Amino acid sequence: FTRSGTMSAVYLVLLLLPLISAQTFHWGPCPNPAVQPGFNVEKYLGKWYEIEKLPASFERGKCIEANYALRKDGTIRVLNSQFYKDKVRTAEGTAVIPDMREMAKLGVSFSYFTPYSPYWVLTTDYTSLAVVYSCTDILRLFHVDYAWILSRSHFLPAETVRYAKQLLVREGIDISRMKATDQNCKDI
Repeated sequence: FTRSGTMSAVYLVLLLLPLISAQTFHWGPCPNPAVQPGFNVEKYLGKWYEIEKLPASFERGKCIEANYALRKDGTIRVLNSQFYKDKVRTAEGTAVIPDMREMAKLGVSFSYFTPYSPYWVLTTDYTSLAVVYSCTDILRLFHVDYAWILSRSHFLPAETVRYAKQLLVREGIDISRMKATDQNCKDI
């Protein structure tokens, strides 16, 4: 970078900070974690409950879940729901597999106007646990990332959560801001 290029990048980061303050961002490019080998999207379909996550401005409620279903056109319907400010709120999106050679690297979008964001399944047993990661580089100066520990039930044993966190750390992902999601949904 030239001096003016560096200053422009610093100004850009300062302008973007309010937008990413509820996310997790780090200097440098995204890590490149290994994904689930032999990923089977059909076994992954169905309902997953969010157990823990890195902060995400679009997920502030409790009882957060995602439901995946195959559409006739081959895309995947993503229906996220959460209980926030005394009501259930939903968001519908679309997931695609851009490269059939890497089935565990999906792209997800919740608007026709936004590009697909990475949705990488790092590991899953399809019946109880999934660990998902998403990262976007901003000019290769810094990156914004998300990570989720998902389960087919509202709760996971502590040792399973520890295993998922250790996997994320081993893959170079900073989980220091990871928080548990309230899945106590009896009052909804």
